[in-house]
Amino acid sequence: MTGMANTHHSDMPASLPSNSLPQAGERDKVSLREHPIKLYGIPNCNTVKKARDYLAEHNIAVDFHDFKKRGLDEATMQHWLQQRDWTELVNRRGLTWRGLSDEQKSTDTASATKLMLEKTSVIKRPLLEIDGKLCHVGFDEAAYTELFK
Repeated sequence: MTGMANTHHSDMPASLPSNSLPQAGERDKVSLREHPIKLYGIPNCNTVKKARDYLAEHNIAVDFHDFKKRGLDEATMQHWLQQRDWTELVNRRGLTWRGLSDEQKSTDTASATKLMLEKTSVIKRPLLEIDGKLCHVGFDEAAYTELFK
């Protein structure tokens, strides 16, 4: 993966066919045991709020991982970096990024990893995992609808 890819499009993991999730009306909530779904972010972030509202409105049960309370471990970050380029994970529009020195902004994978682990607010959010696969970065209602149809 190279360059700045558009992170507002979903990448359904190959191991999770789109028709394997229960259709609307088949279950009250998508089971976390059958398809573990995890949403990473910060609860007061407007984009995270939109994603959480969407998931709640569609009765999709998720485990919410609050970066502010729980931080982020290096193993999770490395797992994401196996699936996405670091440039897709860093939020270059946010206040945290704008407050960094030019030296901190001149990054490669190793320095970006260190930065994201130290300052989780620089990570683009929310991040949606299904069955351990990073399926979407950011929130886009159409992309979520496609993921959960």
